[in-house]
Amino acid sequence: MTEDPRTGEEPPETQVRIGQAPRNWREAMVKALWIGVWLIFLNSPIKDLTSGTHTTGAAVAGALGLAAFVGTYLTLVFRQMGRPFTPRVVVSMLSVLVVLAPVLAYSLGGSWLGLFVYVSVACGATLPPRVALWAILSTAVAMYLVAVHDGDSGWDDSLLLVPLIGFAMVGVGQLIRTTTELRKARATVAHLAANEERLRLARDLHDLLGHSLSLITLKSELAGRMLPDHPDKAAQQVADIEQVSRQALVDVREAVTGYRRPRLVAELAGTHVALTAAGVSAEVPAEPDLTGVPEESESALAWALREAVTNVVRHSGADKCLIQLAHRQTLDGPMLELSVEDNGSGGSGNGPGNGLTGLTERLERAGGTLEAGRVKHGFRLVARVPAVLSGDVGSGA
Repeated sequence: MTEDPRTGEEPPETQVRIGQAPRNWREAMVKALWIGVWLIFLNSPIKDLTSGTHTTGAAVAGALGLAAFVGTYLTLVFRQMGRPFTPRVVVSMLSVLVVLAPVLAYSLGGSWLGLFVYVSVACGATLPPRVALWAILSTAVAMYLVAVHDGDSGWDDSLLLVPLIGFAMVGVGQLIRTTTELRKARATVAHLAANEERLRLARDLHDLLGHSLSLITLKSELAGRMLPDHPDKAAQQVADIEQVSRQALVDVREAVTGYRRPRLVAELAGTHVALTAAGVSAEVPAEPDLTGVPEESESALAWALREAVTNVVRHSGADKCLIQLAHRQTLDGPMLELSVEDNGSGGSGNGPGNGLTGLTERLERAGGTLEAGRVKHGFRLVARVPAVLSGDVGSGA
């Protein structure tokens, strides 16, 4: 059952849940009615008991046997539709039905042959399909032998009804098992989707807050050093901190709602400001040509630029940074390549951090790749994304 996207609430379920235990009295009554309607085949044994053709002892024994048969049947089938018994219990209860049906029919006459229908139904509903098929055929054979003993021809409608209803119940049982598996699979998919959304939100918040908080920290330190001697410059830094804080708040709100898509042009402009404030000499390309570049590719590349610049400011200790943006023709088609190279140490970690890991996942989802590692005089990050939609590759676009 899915949630209403407008209200976030689950709609009321109007159908009986197949393969699940009843949750309330209404569902229990519906399932009981569905099972109980098939007790119509007991009209012949009941008429035979009340006809007076048997002795008192035989009638009492028949009534007790019939009550035990019906109770076992209802318990087995009703529980099997929601909370199945263990295989040992199922076999034990089926054994009771298998013994009572031929004994009662053999002792009290042909009016009791209808009990074999319930044995066939119970076998079809509770046993594995292959075992159930043989059990149903064996039930039909047993009914035929008892019918012959009672003087019936053995080829009436009941003999055909036993295997037909049994095979139908095998199909119903398979449907119940399939429905149960689909329900579990749907729950698993929903769980995986929720985990993926949490990972996406974690990546977005890390990229957003890591960059903004680093810039706020840097400008706060600058304002603190300027405050005694240059209050006007310190005031400018404080104003920049306020602007960055407000923008970070807007970005976080948009990321949480799932609508934020950073633009590469805006990130390039912000990059120059951040690197200059950190005392890093930066070479940033002019406004790039993004004609035909998919929005998802541009967004992924903007995230890559933000993460790379954040690492330069926070971890590298560099004083120079070169940023390049170029279109490349590769075997996979036209690609837009972003290169961020600095002359710093690249940090002290032994492996990729959360930022690079999340960035790799983001680029892969956009069809791109990420390369990051030490070079001769520093550290370089190279991100590539498709420069055209996948359907346009090779079309002459």
